Amino acid sequence: MRSVESASQPGKLETMEIVDRSVLIVIPALNEQDSVADVVRDVHAAVPTATCVVIDDGSTDETVAAATAAGATVLALPFNLGVGGAMRAGFRYARANGFDVVVQVDADGQHDPRLVPTLVAGLDEADIVIGARFAGVGDYGVRGPRKWAMKTLATVIGAIARQKFTDVTSGFKAAGPRAVELFADNYPAEYLGDTIEALVIAARSGMRIRQIPVAMRPRQGGEPSHGPIKSAVYLVRAGAALMLAMMRPRVDVAEVKS
Repeated sequence: MRSVESASQPGKLETMEIVDRSVLIVIPALNEQDSVADVVRDVHAAVPTATCVVIDDGSTDETVAAATAAGATVLALPFNLGVGGAMRAGFRYARANGFDVVVQVDADGQHDPRLVPTLVAGLDEADIVIGARFAGVGDYGVRGPRKWAMKTLATVIGAIARQKFTDVTSGFKAAGPRAVELFADNYPAEYLGDTIEALVIAARSGMRIRQIPVAMRPRQGGEPSHGPIKSAVYLVRAGAALMLAMMRPRVDVAEVKS
């Protein structure tokens, strides 16, 4: 199974079925009323065999109503837990309902659901597949302290996982059965835990991690989460998240079935 280009419309990815996989698309959402409905509809169109669940992370706008109207199952958290807390709820939902694969798709519309089958196909050779933004596809870019932090984190986590990475902070990821079992109980809820710390936990637990180049789409709604000051804060918090991840005891998942 792979992404193909339409002969009539070069560059357009065709809808593909995901064979022999029970896939849950998890969309964490906080005040994304302007974009979440379009994302849900895009997911249903691109991967009609998958189940789509929106984890509402304490939104104060019409996110829940928009997601529900678009046809998603919505789990509403009682208050804001952050992306990590929302994804942990998603992994627990997946385990409780027998899903083999969890794919995280952001609610702002930047992740192209048509690439979900490509990520899932990568699970044939890995437990976690990252949709990498800085791997030669697309024109997504960052500058300044945020760029330095991302490069450093990719190098460090790559050394831990014994794998070369260019992007370890992407939220566009697929997790296979062993990773679903691991993350249902051990997914970190702290700031940046959903990216940095989760990958460190997975790598130290023996999970196979790989990345696949992907292109990002323009943000469909809301405001970007970074700026000059926030980028500097990101650098400090990223370092703290990495240190916290290394201080956690290694999780033994040798008995988790693949």
